[in-house]
Amino acid sequence: QVQLVESGGGLVQPGGSLRLSCAASLPLYKFSAMAWYRQAPGKERALVAQVTIAGTTNYGDSAKGRFTISRDNAKNTLYLDMSRLDPDDTAVYSCYANRNGREYWGQGSQVTVSS
Repeated sequence: QVQLVESGGGLVQPGGSLRLSCAASLPLYKFSAMAWYRQAPGKERALVAQVTIAGTTNYGDSAKGRFTISRDNAKNTLYLDMSRLDPDDTAVYSCYANRNGREYWGQGSQVTVSS
């Protein structure tokens, strides 16, 4: 079974930065797409950023200009670098991957932006 293990979440002050990591149990080329989603209590799950096997990226409106998605293929790891964080960014962030039409999710990592 495909495993996605997230790390790096925690508490950060407004305006701060944080890096989330998603370690995959397979080489990243096995996935046609990978992404980060987030969900706050009472809110719909929303796309934060995605990257395709070709390396093209796409960002949700709230992430544009502040967040960066990247891959380290040698480490089988997907990253989300977040900067200029706002309390509205508080949510559970989940790693997503698609392989042969099947969808896989990480366990989720809590990010709390608060002073």
